[in-house]
Amino acid sequence: MSTDDKNLPAVVDTGEGNDAGHLPARVGEKDSVYEGLGEMLVRERVISLAQLEDAAEEIKRTGQSLGAALAKLGHVEETKLVDFLSRQYGVPSVDLEQLDVPSDVVSLIPKEVAERHGLVPIDVQGSSIIVAMTDPSNIYAMDDIKFLTGYNVEAVVTTESAVSTALEKFYETSGDDEAGMTMLLGDMMSEFDDVDYVAEDKNSSAINVEELEAQSNVAPVVRLVNLILVDAVRRGASDIHVEPYEKEFRVRYRIDGVLYEIMRPPMKLRNAITSRLKIMSELDIAERRLPQDGRIKLVMSKTKEVDFRVSVLPCLFGEKVVLRLLDKSNLQLDMTKLGFEPEPLRLFKEAVHSPWGMVLVTGPTGSGKTTTLYSGLAELNTPTENISTAEDPVEFNLMGINQCQMHESVGLNFAAALRSFLRQDPDIIMVGEIRDFETAEIAIKAALTGHLVLSTLHTNSAPATINRLLNMGVEPFLVTSSLNLVLAQRLARAVCKSCAVPDPECTKEVLMDLGCTEEQAENAECMVGEGCEVCGDTGCKGRRGIYEVMPMYDELKEAVLQGYSAMELKREAIRLGMISLRGAALQSLITGAIPKKEVLRTTRGD
Repeated sequence: MSTDDKNLPAVVDTGEGNDAGHLPARVGEKDSVYEGLGEMLVRERVISLAQLEDAAEEIKRTGQSLGAALAKLGHVEETKLVDFLSRQYGVPSVDLEQLDVPSDVVSLIPKEVAERHGLVPIDVQGSSIIVAMTDPSNIYAMDDIKFLTGYNVEAVVTTESAVSTALEKFYETSGDDEAGMTMLLGDMMSEFDDVDYVAEDKNSSAINVEELEAQSNVAPVVRLVNLILVDAVRRGASDIHVEPYEKEFRVRYRIDGVLYEIMRPPMKLRNAITSRLKIMSELDIAERRLPQDGRIKLVMSKTKEVDFRVSVLPCLFGEKVVLRLLDKSNLQLDMTKLGFEPEPLRLFKEAVHSPWGMVLVTGPTGSGKTTTLYSGLAELNTPTENISTAEDPVEFNLMGINQCQMHESVGLNFAAALRSFLRQDPDIIMVGEIRDFETAEIAIKAALTGHLVLSTLHTNSAPATINRLLNMGVEPFLVTSSLNLVLAQRLARAVCKSCAVPDPECTKEVLMDLGCTEEQAENAECMVGEGCEVCGDTGCKGRRGIYEVMPMYDELKEAVLQGYSAMELKREAIRLGMISLRGAALQSLITGAIPKKEVLRTTRGD
């Protein structure tokens, strides 16, 4: 089956008065209604140009597909359209009403995927899956199904109304999307109950690499791994943990910062699943003694791609695989939507718009430091600025910014990249992390010589960042001369808006014990989630940033030069107006944005 139009005659007539056989010059525009199927229907005189224009208006108004719009307007019968597509693409047509598709075939493709692409699986023959489609030229759908199922895709054509009816009929017992995916994963597990082709490896040195690769490419294993990846994206997970233990093998997702166990595949699948992930990441499946890192790209639709950063770590009972989801569609670069309070946001914006100096973002792994830095760069990213970043790894590609991936194995580390940046006429430099004295020294010198430097450190609070730099060997006068602002942050789970109710536990006494003032405690509107389908009965949905912003006031610079401890610096900063992490968390609590348990989980008392 050919899905391209290379044998179609070109549209040559661009004059007015055309009715059929030729399209006007608008075919060169972005309006896809006048391309592909619409162009073919007019050229073959199945419909007129006027009828196509009517359909285009209907599509703009209702969002329907071209076939549905034409059928609704009465310009062409669905059966006639199907016959045309069957002849055009050389594929058979099918009447779905006459088919009874087995549930194990239907379960190969989740309902949401079938609905998105307008198709229904109807049979499996050898290594191929047969799908009934409304548009057999949709190569994106075929690629998606092939990736998801591991089967080659053969298309047959049918009407749009038949697909809609079949989706309701075949998937009626699937429940909602989450229940359907859970059921699908459960069905997948049952397929392995009697499978004995995956051998346990009591002696890792005796593993047969060819046999292991063959096992990892068995269709059920391929489908299971693909479903795990798709399910993690659908649930909004940030990480996938595939963990082998002595007598168990489990898969967990990190959702809104908390790990949840999703499934426990049979132990006999341990090597096959791990090897499948390594093959997809283009890693060496024969190497089982050293850590490895790779990447997987998952195409979800025409407009959405998700990257997985893969880390494989040899453990006592096998290799643990952790996949970090990098979904650019979820990247939030608007500072006003990150959770900043107005005054801290003003201070941070003021610092990143300084002509020179250093801005540091601190916090543990997974606290959103990269997102905050990217949001700062997005503010600064203009054609007049030369922006270079040194990252390990580069998580998201940002247009207009020169991003450099670190490679320690060949000597390209943060320090080496910084030296090169300074020879590239930079205006703004971002360093992924300051890990040692050499990197800190070069970054500070850059900040002192007319460049704006943004970077991260791993510390527990903004004041502790000063001591961390001093412990690296940086002189106090260099710290005070170069540093503009330090921002410490955490991510707290937000209250689910669908099931939020007033929290009876947040009494005035409890809030004051947490650190609220009497006035704050009296006016608090604390909320808690009861648990619902939207949040998976957790009471929390999404996350909100908690920020501690410490500008380097003159009084703080003097305190640093006098050798104040981190605790003394914190007290001085709070006296000067800094809102601590606990204070910022309490502000989110009393406005009902986060629950009380998240205040205790993410911050410590002052």
